[in-house]
Amino acid sequence: MAEMKRTLGLASAAAIVIGSMVGSGIFLVTPKSAVLMGNPGWLILLWVITGIVTILGATSYGKLAAYMPEAGGQYVFLRRAWGNIPAFLYGWVFFWVIQTGFIAAVAVAFSRYLGVLLPAISTETLFMLPMGIPFNTEKLIAVVTLLSLTWFNTRGAEAGALLQNIFTSLKVLALIALIAIGLSMGQELGHISWALTPLPDEIASAGLLSAIAVAAVGPLFSSDAWNYVTFIGGEVKNPSQTLPKALVLGASTVVCLYVLVNLAYLNVLPLDVIKSVPDDKVAAAMMTTLFGSLGGKLIAAIILVSTFGCLNGMILSGARVFYAMAQDGLLFKPFAALHPTTQSPNISLWAQCAWGIVLALSGNYGLLLDYIIFTALVFYIVTMAGLLKLARHNNGELAPRLNMHTLWDYAPPVLYIIAASILSAYMLLSASTQTTSVIGVAITLTGLPVYWLWQQYRPASA
Repeated sequence: MAEMKRTLGLASAAAIVIGSMVGSGIFLVTPKSAVLMGNPGWLILLWVITGIVTILGATSYGKLAAYMPEAGGQYVFLRRAWGNIPAFLYGWVFFWVIQTGFIAAVAVAFSRYLGVLLPAISTETLFMLPMGIPFNTEKLIAVVTLLSLTWFNTRGAEAGALLQNIFTSLKVLALIALIAIGLSMGQELGHISWALTPLPDEIASAGLLSAIAVAAVGPLFSSDAWNYVTFIGGEVKNPSQTLPKALVLGASTVVCLYVLVNLAYLNVLPLDVIKSVPDDKVAAAMMTTLFGSLGGKLIAAIILVSTFGCLNGMILSGARVFYAMAQDGLLFKPFAALHPTTQSPNISLWAQCAWGIVLALSGNYGLLLDYIIFTALVFYIVTMAGLLKLARHNNGELAPRLNMHTLWDYAPPVLYIIAASILSAYMLLSASTQTTSVIGVAITLTGLPVYWLWQQYRPASA
């Protein structure tokens, strides 16, 4: 029987963290946060706060990954700490929305920015699919990209990691170039007052924490997927050392780059311009201001590299969750099959690809992701709580194996739980995010009757 082999080192693991985190979000989300914060000082502070929360999460997951370095990552952590039901619900919503919705969104973003360089790729309808869904060349390229990267990753983790290393290196260099251009060619930072002035009237009435919580959705969304390297934990060499280092190194690198990118935006564009850029394309606005139409094409090329690398990392890692679920009898047994030569979970990869294509063609992935942001944050909180539970298990017997020796070791998960709980509470209470949050919870809970039916009528193939 084929088994996964530990072939990936620190560089590849860190590349998966960075590559999965950096997609198209950093080039688009700043304008909405700027509108809510209304001040350059608050805007940069927001990115620092969300960055700290991200690093706290990565540090905590590093402890879990070192203790349970298995394929499946967060799913495995939830199952060990809380049992089958929370783990199944996570896997359920991960397959139908989180993972496949993300890869659909990133594939369409890649296709859309390729259309900037190749005008033949457009949203002009070629013909209608069933249920009145329009088909166009933009969707065609998204589908071809998903199929191609899935096929490439069926060649094994080493092949996927090699591609990831290349594109992560390119996207980091591209972000550094973007930062250097913005900070060296702009002149706005010298005229900015960094005083934390009162928030806009329409936001101030809801309170500071509420404003930060709502404004943080975009930055947190653009910084998400830092946990994806844990999904491929069964193929990392010396995982107890490598995974924690990769998580912290990768997340910290991205956080620093994101703060610097936002400073670059502010150095070229006045805040009022950032607030009102068309379609939230702030990076394109910055480059167009400096280089004209050539700038727009340059940023399109940077986003192409970024989204392609992000998509590869997510496809490579995400399928391991379904492989782990099938191994535990919570999904059809063929999902746990490994290719005898490449040791890759090919059926899980192709199933992930198939539903991702359905979402990309339907165009509903954006709405689904809006629904699930709150639920994804709750799963992070529950996972962190699971770390604390495991560390206290049997009067602390597991604490040394989790590297939980002192109060300082407990600080990252505790601080993350506090910060994420505040953010999620305000997301649930805020009028602008309340409906989507409730719907997200409802989507997740649809997995409960499915789990019950699965336990009652589990097929022989499970």
